[in-house]
Amino acid sequence: MRYVYVTLGFILLGLGMLGVFLPVVPATPFLLGASFCFSKGSRRFHTWFCGTKIYKNHLESFVKSRAMKLRSKITILAFASTMLVLSFIFMQNWIGRTAIILVMIAKYSYFIFGIKTIVESEKELIFP
Repeated sequence: MRYVYVTLGFILLGLGMLGVFLPVVPATPFLLGASFCFSKGSRRFHTWFCGTKIYKNHLESFVKSRAMKLRSKITILAFASTMLVLSFIFMQNWIGRTAIILVMIAKYSYFIFGIKTIVESEKELIFP
């Protein structure tokens, strides 16, 4: 089972690295998943991952203080909301639509009230 976690960790790390460069793909959820998989699969890989620049730039503040940059929050919410809205549009069942609305309410509530927002300086907003 450890090999499955390590393999999945590297897949999620690859997707997370893709998300760093492509604004359409959110990096943070994939990197969080990679961190989880590495912690379950191998202490060595988890220690290595926690020492990388990608971890320090994208996850360290979230793991230590449960806080994210506003830009990261907006990117994650936009991507997830797009998927949920598309699902809502194509869903014909009212129970499914109700479930999607409840998931969206829970998601926005968690991101607004459960995760603190790190204020970025103007320099970071112009040159990320």
